[in-house]
Amino acid sequence: MTSSPRKNRPSRPKDRGGRGAGKQTEKPIQKGISCLIPGFHGVKEALLQDRIRIQKILIAEGKASGRTEEILGLAERSHVPVVYLKRTEMEALLPDLVHQGIAALSEEFAYTELPLLGEISLRPEGNGLLMAADHITDEGNLGALMRTALFFGADGLIVPKDRAAGIGLGTMKRSSGAQMHLPVSRVVNMGRALDFLKDKGFWIIGAAEDGPVTLYDFDWNRNLILVLGSEQTGLSQTVLKRCHQVVNIPSAGKMASLNVSVAGGVLLSEIWRQRRSPSSRPSAGSDQRKNFLHEVSRRGAEVQGY
Repeated sequence: MTSSPRKNRPSRPKDRGGRGAGKQTEKPIQKGISCLIPGFHGVKEALLQDRIRIQKILIAEGKASGRTEEILGLAERSHVPVVYLKRTEMEALLPDLVHQGIAALSEEFAYTELPLLGEISLRPEGNGLLMAADHITDEGNLGALMRTALFFGADGLIVPKDRAAGIGLGTMKRSSGAQMHLPVSRVVNMGRALDFLKDKGFWIIGAAEDGPVTLYDFDWNRNLILVLGSEQTGLSQTVLKRCHQVVNIPSAGKMASLNVSVAGGVLLSEIWRQRRSPSSRPSAGSDQRKNFLHEVSRRGAEVQGY
């Protein structure tokens, strides 16, 4: 006879909304725990993956819903303890974030070494895809871009160490758990990182409003790194000097630019479309294609002498 799953669930207060509910003798944050993952989606993905060890689940007292029950079931299955906190304690842990009354405590996020990221993505068939964020400073934008990148099958993301957003609370909230599945490499020098991957066989493709080729006229069937800049400054000169090509997203309206995560979605959607249907590739005899090959030759000579 099998026992009910509820019998072995982590202990929780009988009166979830009572004054004494959620009182614990231990502190919710202990030494060795340095990463908070807020929100239902992020916590769920954290419990479903095996890259990062989850040490505790935090739930605000009085929080009862079908999604809470789902989290409790996943926590039980993964043998992760659950701690109930007062709402004021949750707010203190996650200030200025919509945490939905739930969070996960994990070991510190582990960045992936750049050489390993290249090995993960580079493929003989030429369909590897990495993203690079050129000094995007807003954690929310970076998190949304990570979610979009994972949705369209990107192999990983490269971010600069300085003057740029990393994997913080805002990033994890907006990524909805994407950081649990998308390898991220943090580099000291973006230019040198791109040079390293270029030498391994990647094409460096930037996106900018004044790019000479539209994303629809470019053949995306190659191992490539798609580089996106911040909305304020765009691509840096360091990155532009290393690009084989820079593409633009043509506008049909009066808005000249898009949020970086939205732009990333448009670009990644076209990459996915072309790779899924070989007949949709740009014609090799088109004027844009000829201009592209000329641009690659010119920029390659520039980069070699940089």
